Amino acid sequence: QEMDAYTDYPPYDYSYFENSTDDVLFNLNVTMDCPGSNLHGSNIFMPILYYVIFFIGFLGNLFVILVVCSKGRKGGRLVDTFVVNLALADLVFILTLPLWAISAGQSGYWDFGLAGDLLCKLSSYIIAVNRFSNIFFLTCMSVDRYLAVVKLMDSRYLRSSRCIRATCAAVWLGSLVLGIPSLVYRRVEPSGDGLSCVEDNNSPFLLGLSLAMALLTFVLPVLIIVLCYGTIVVHLNRHCAANPRAEGRRRHSLKMVLCIIVAFVVSWLPFNIFKVIIIGWQLSNIDLSCDAQSWQRNGLIVSCCLAFINSCVNPAIYFFLDHHFRQRVEILYKNLGSTKLLQSHNSSASFTNVGTSDSVGTTAGKTQLQMFE
Repeated sequence: QEMDAYTDYPPYDYSYFENSTDDVLFNLNVTMDCPGSNLHGSNIFMPILYYVIFFIGFLGNLFVILVVCSKGRKGGRLVDTFVVNLALADLVFILTLPLWAISAGQSGYWDFGLAGDLLCKLSSYIIAVNRFSNIFFLTCMSVDRYLAVVKLMDSRYLRSSRCIRATCAAVWLGSLVLGIPSLVYRRVEPSGDGLSCVEDNNSPFLLGLSLAMALLTFVLPVLIIVLCYGTIVVHLNRHCAANPRAEGRRRHSLKMVLCIIVAFVVSWLPFNIFKVIIIGWQLSNIDLSCDAQSWQRNGLIVSCCLAFINSCVNPAIYFFLDHHFRQRVEILYKNLGSTKLLQSHNSSASFTNVGTSDSVGTTAGKTQLQMFE
């Protein structure tokens, strides 16, 4: 994804598929000569965008974790468990963005000294784990909303806090396992005048595995999500709520979760489309025209940036669309203000008590002197 900004080199350099920020962008091994047509200034605007995403995403997701965890067990909702895990996954991913920002500013070269290979593998692995865990947690949230609205009386055990925590642990474990290929096949290799963080894409088995992973970890979860929400909408339209207040809370929680899912799909769908097309063309050994190559090149830049923006969108959704979250923010703010006020009051009281004690001690001393006189 990170590439140089030169536009007049003889062969069309497709090392941008190797210098991507994900483990599923591939070198097309293009042999035909094409005039350069990459986006101008990508080595300038991409680092800036990455740093903006880093600062907003870091502060936003840290704020979400702080607010939700401050509720305690009694004040929280079951869906908040998934919210915290989503924010944690995004927060860990956000920490890798400075590496890719530096690499983008260096025209895609990966120059981090002796730790370069480790950082290449680890950061690529974290990105893969983040992508898998996000879609899996969103799928779990959709199933949770389905159980809460459609199967409320039959899903008490499945929606218990213990079961949800076990589900989150299973999601993390599955994501860590599915991300192993990016940890194994990523490495730093010479590329042009420098080093690049690349993936071994010469194996048809690896390409086929990546294509299958794209279908199983994006298409299938999205179908499950659509099925869950379709059933929920039909159920809500058919049944009148016996408790309007409870039904209102369900609809509100449903709207919040739906917005998070829509944001994720909109952010990652273009990237996955480009990924599937690129893998399919590479497996088919199709010779691409210069226009097709240019379309892929520029499309990958935009789709990758759009996908990374998703990591800092969810905190804004919680704040603007979830009134329960805003109430917790207000409570946390008031509690912090009360704590400061109490500390200030205690400090003043301690100072006053010291003065009072001195006065009492002086008066008692005078009384004793008078008694002995």
